[in-house]
Amino acid sequence: MIRVATITHGLVAGGLVLALAGCEFGPKHIEQTGYRGTGQDQITAKKRLVPQPVPTPPYALPADGGPTAAQTYQNVKVAGALSAERFNHLMASMNEWVAPKTGDPNKVGCNYCHNPENMASDEKYTKVVARRMLQMTLNINTNWSSHVKGTGVTCYTCHRGYAVPRNVWARADAPGKSTRLMGNKHGQNTPAAQVGYASLPYDPFSRYLGENNNIRVQGKTPLRTAPKGASIARTEHTYALMTHMSSALNVNCTYCHNSALWSSWSQSRPQRVQAWYGIRMVRNVNEAYISSLTSVFPANRKGPHGDVYKVNCTTCHQGLNKPLGGVSMLPDYPYLRNAKVVPAVNPVTEAPEPQAAATTTAAVAPAAGASGGN
Repeated sequence: MIRVATITHGLVAGGLVLALAGCEFGPKHIEQTGYRGTGQDQITAKKRLVPQPVPTPPYALPADGGPTAAQTYQNVKVAGALSAERFNHLMASMNEWVAPKTGDPNKVGCNYCHNPENMASDEKYTKVVARRMLQMTLNINTNWSSHVKGTGVTCYTCHRGYAVPRNVWARADAPGKSTRLMGNKHGQNTPAAQVGYASLPYDPFSRYLGENNNIRVQGKTPLRTAPKGASIARTEHTYALMTHMSSALNVNCTYCHNSALWSSWSQSRPQRVQAWYGIRMVRNVNEAYISSLTSVFPANRKGPHGDVYKVNCTTCHQGLNKPLGGVSMLPDYPYLRNAKVVPAVNPVTEAPEPQAAATTTAAVAPAAGASGGN
């Protein structure tokens, strides 16, 4: 009898160990991030901590000064104030970041964006897109330090040597439309990597990263006095987005939240405020700098519903809580930091547009103790 009880106890204990390990085998990296006893620990599978190499510049940064790019070349609309030498340094770097010289010579290197017979021409859509993406990079480094801090971003942060970043999204099934053999699944109950293969809604991006919708699903009072618009369905969309963020950064929920009181800002880690700004930064990027190019992108660069592929948290982070392990590339490319951000240029009319970031970055993070989510 004692022998059976001992075996049973051992089986139960072993089961608890597996459960607490997150059902993922292999060694773990464990870091205490909060007070003892609060459960604020980060448990990460070591096999998922994949190094992200940082490329070296194509050549040493030239000294500043001399004729500007606008004085030297034609049709330089964004970086014309750079010296011609530093402009060339930027172009060479973008070649390596976005279109390395491998494969078809007509589709890589300078030729990916330029007509080699007329470098000033805008006939290739990729050049129009690259110009807007450069504006986006300058905007992020100048106006979104609330999220990227002093580390900043370059084209490589997202592209990693690919012309199209590997982690992008487009709108999923049209709402209310039956697109499955068994009928309308209302956007969920279909395993998808972006939501951890759960039955959660598999397109949390359109609602929160493509549109300006706040996450508000938890109130301070019970039952029917929850915030306006709160519902089980909205809660499921929230969980889907949070699952994506957890996977994108390879962190637990307690990286931002205190599980004792999820809604409390005063008991959350500072990373939660940074994530709050990050969501709004991604919205700004998608709306002002990517979706605005819908008429420019060809059909093969759009999703099944005709919207262009956009960014989410994985686009930059790619499994690390800090993209590229927190290494900043900006010291080698100082002209991408604190630059004067010119107004976005309409890709069709070439007319200046209002600076979209001015109102977006004016948002103020929720005060400590406020209810609600990100």
